[in-house]
Amino acid sequence: MGKPDFITIGYSDGYTGLARYWPPQGQVRGAVLYLHGIQSHGGWFEASACRLAQAGLHVLQPDRRGSGLNERDRGHARSSGRLLSDVIEATAWLKGKAGNRKVSLVGVSWGGKLALAAGMRQNGDIDRLVLVAPGLFPQVDLPIGQKISVAWSALLRPRRAFLVPLNEPELFTDNPLRQTYIRDDPLRLRHATARFLLASRMLDIMIQREAGQQAWPFAVTFLLAGKERIVDNDQTKRFARRLRCRQMRIIEHSQAAHTLEFEPDPKAYFDDLVAATTTER
Repeated sequence: MGKPDFITIGYSDGYTGLARYWPPQGQVRGAVLYLHGIQSHGGWFEASACRLAQAGLHVLQPDRRGSGLNERDRGHARSSGRLLSDVIEATAWLKGKAGNRKVSLVGVSWGGKLALAAGMRQNGDIDRLVLVAPGLFPQVDLPIGQKISVAWSALLRPRRAFLVPLNEPELFTDNPLRQTYIRDDPLRLRHATARFLLASRMLDIMIQREAGQQAWPFAVTFLLAGKERIVDNDQTKRFARRLRCRQMRIIEHSQAAHTLEFEPDPKAYFDDLVAATTTER
């Protein structure tokens, strides 16, 4: 597997974020902005990013502010608008690198929620959305008492840290080697601030409010895991079927767990990911 270039992106509020950039190999077929989940970072998804680059795609994997390689403001974002602006600005960076091509936006788990919301905000630049086990309808969530604490803290103590309720690697994968990788990962985000969690909730509200309001000009592919323990697939499918977009597909890998990347043989998933970001069938 090849290695990415590590770059920095200067965001408009002065934050400098680290990202992995994979240049395309062979004939250029497009560009992919690749968003990770709430606990993960771009390093979890290097194998699929490399595969996309081999298929002729520019691939940019920004580690979300306060996560992964980004130590500043760990686990924090001040608002949903700031998170969306980061995606929009990363898209602009990638478009410049890729010769002003439109972008396919890939979001995994929580990153699927951010990807969908960002697509709704900048649909002129986005050609395709690929939502991989997207965190739109979680099965695992904060207890009601902690949600109340988050709401109060977001106003009074916005940087108060709360444990992200995804501590068990078994939620992500059945692969023992990858469970060990998750358990020992020093970059894994285990806490998020009250303000970040409020921002996440505001993304939920935005998506539910705007999803059915218009016909979106991009194609959407949902890639789901049949052995899902983190998100609710049935609710996700019902939502997908009412989403008005140029084209919509649902592909379920029945024997895979939540992080499809971590299956012992993810080739079929990688093939679907390449197809969803480069062609319409």
